[in-house]
Amino acid sequence: MGDVVNLNRARKAKAKQAATVQAAANRVAYGRTKMGRKAEAAERDRQKNRLDGLLCHEKHGLINIDLD
Repeated sequence: MGDVVNLNRARKAKAKQAATVQAAANRVAYGRTKMGRKAEAAERDRQKNRLDGLLCHEKHGLINIDLD
C-alpha cells in the first residue's frame, strides 16, 4: 500500500513551485539594474528639457520653433 498524501499540502506545494518559476521568469523579463533605471531617467529628463525649450511661450511673447 502507498503512502498517505495530504492532497491540500501537495496542491499548495505545486502552486508554490509554479509561483517560484513564474517569479524567476519575471525577474529576467522585467528586472532592471540601478544603472539602467538611472540612464532611463536621465534620458527622460533630457528629452523633457529639450521639449520645454521648444515650446511656444505665448504668454511671454516668445516663439521658438527650432526642431533640430
